[in-house]
Amino acid sequence: MAKDYEYTGEEPENREPNIAELLDSYITPVSTAYDRNHSEYPEHIDPNTHTFAITGLVQKPLSLHIADLRALPQHSVLCCLQCAGNRRHTMRTKIKEVNGIDWFDGAIANCVWRGPRLCDVLSLAGLDDSVRGEKGWVGHVEFVCDGMKCQDAANYGGSVALERAMCEDADVILALEMNGAPLTIKHGAPVRAVVPGVLGARSVKWLDRITVQMHESRHFYQQRDYKMLPPEAVDAKEAEKFWDSTPPMNDMPVNSVVGIPRQGTTVRRDENGMIDVRGYAVPAGMDGPVVKVEVSGDDGRTWTEAVLDFGGNDCSILDSEDGRKSVRWAWCLWRTKVRVAKGSGRVLSRATDFKGNLQPREGQWTLRGVGYNAWGESADLTVI
Repeated sequence: MAKDYEYTGEEPENREPNIAELLDSYITPVSTAYDRNHSEYPEHIDPNTHTFAITGLVQKPLSLHIADLRALPQHSVLCCLQCAGNRRHTMRTKIKEVNGIDWFDGAIANCVWRGPRLCDVLSLAGLDDSVRGEKGWVGHVEFVCDGMKCQDAANYGGSVALERAMCEDADVILALEMNGAPLTIKHGAPVRAVVPGVLGARSVKWLDRITVQMHESRHFYQQRDYKMLPPEAVDAKEAEKFWDSTPPMNDMPVNSVVGIPRQGTTVRRDENGMIDVRGYAVPAGMDGPVVKVEVSGDDGRTWTEAVLDFGGNDCSILDSEDGRKSVRWAWCLWRTKVRVAKGSGRVLSRATDFKGNLQPREGQWTLRGVGYNAWGESADLTVI
């Protein structure tokens, strides 16, 4: 039988919504969006007095209030944030055991985020000449929350390439709002980073400081977690050989999920031997949007192209550059009917994005269970 998709640790809180609830809304409601935490919530933060620092390789270090951010041009971006461990349960059950929270398919949220572009904020401080290379920006931008002790470190930090941070087309922002309302504490209030296309671990919440530097973040969650270690790293002891030589995860892969029917349930065919199937799909990194989702009810022998839904816009939104740009970082919800035989069955899905990345049949096993993107699947169905 399918299990509930709700997982709540006492301290810290980690939870995902039921997949049917998740698929009900193109824009994920704040109350539905998953929670991923390495610490308790910082209830002590007062948005009226909170400041954060801009430091490092800048011409003028700054201490900014939330009001300073609101005074800058505001930019809205529609994007999915995903935990790197989304679909971890499938990896551990289809391949072998992994280390990490047992996420199913709901550690993802498609929301509208609003705040100033990070490049505009960094321009207030002025970037040092040392980070200007012959071919563009060099170095990294580190995001840090100092206020809360984490499970594995004294604080939380992570970084992205400065080149990405300074690229307007990358849509990296310091978010003050989520779905048209001020951020809640659960989702990073009063200010968080939002880095579209990148695993959610880099969209650091409760920002205390941003540092421009030549090296990647040296924090635990950049160097000793969220890495796709090679298959030889079979346990924590063996992993020690690979942490330093394995690059941190950055872009999330192209992916799709079969959400309905849920695995292990009974489903009834219509008079034509078809069943209704629904799910979501996301593009790889900066290569969005998703342009095609195919679904199979006969173990991949034949495929049916699904109808794509971009928040009330059908796939015609993909016909123009402006249309594609508006949903570049977003998921699509998809639906179709497929023919399935009576008895025990399963439904498969695979997605393709604008740059041609095709979701692979098999996923790569990693000790931490991150980045799983094998074909979407709802198995152990009883078809009547």
